[in-house]
Amino acid sequence: MAGMVTEIQRFVLNDGPGIRTTVFLKGCNMRCAWCHNPETIRGGRDLHYYERNCIGCFKCIYVCPSKAHKKIDGVHRFFLNLCVRCGKCAKICYADAMVMSGEDMSVEQVMEQVIQDKPYYDDSHGGVTLSGGEVLCQQDFALELVEACHAQGIHVGIETNLYKPMDQARALLSQVDLIMADFKLFDDEAHRQWTGVGNETIKENLRLLDDLGVPYIIRTPVIPGVNDNEDEIAAIAGYLQPFRNMMYYELLAFNPLGAPKYESLSLANPFTDARPLLKTRMQELAAAARAAGIKTRTDN
Repeated sequence: MAGMVTEIQRFVLNDGPGIRTTVFLKGCNMRCAWCHNPETIRGGRDLHYYERNCIGCFKCIYVCPSKAHKKIDGVHRFFLNLCVRCGKCAKICYADAMVMSGEDMSVEQVMEQVIQDKPYYDDSHGGVTLSGGEVLCQQDFALELVEACHAQGIHVGIETNLYKPMDQARALLSQVDLIMADFKLFDDEAHRQWTGVGNETIKENLRLLDDLGVPYIIRTPVIPGVNDNEDEIAAIAGYLQPFRNMMYYELLAFNPLGAPKYESLSLANPFTDARPLLKTRMQELAAAARAAGIKTRTDN
């Protein structure tokens, strides 16, 4: 079976315990306004154009079948509306001005990369994390990856928004070794405003996590101007308070590093000027969560 993979990152330290390899799957069923991996949203391939990297060699003009690259007044110009995302320009662009995002890979191809670092997983109690995008959008492929990892004795975690009915998601979620699930906003209307979907399915799935028998962590990305206040964090923490088997609740600082990706994809970025909250402010929000009686961490 093949899946659409955005990227495979090795020696990752913040996507679960130990040293890990994170496999980013392409495609997402939500549209979070602050997404720091916008290239993972679409299910198909994407072509990034990093204009500042262009050295004006014009090789892309001669390989592009759709004439999306042109030389105008001696300067390279790229016309996204003409691009068919074949990736021919990216293959010959050694300056990395044109970069393809998304590759069809078989489970075997992914495992060839994953297995290289198994000694590090074993020594650090690490493993593989499936991320995205949203892993549940490629559930069958993800399940085969989990089975392939387990056949090699590799721990598998999953990062998910839980936006899929549990009767459909259970087949995958029940097979992983760790679930890291986002709970972004408590209010359904606000959740719909900022992510494009309501959160009733997510809330229901969160309630059902205890029944899966899989360790899980609930996380909230703290976004400036969206949910960076005590009332919001306290509401989420209060909802999580009855959960019996949750390892802990984690507040994640806003990640601004996706800004160049928005520019390269000609996408509007509503959070261009946003910056992560100070560590002291994150600790204040964590205190609001702890007041509900739940174990809470921050990632900074």
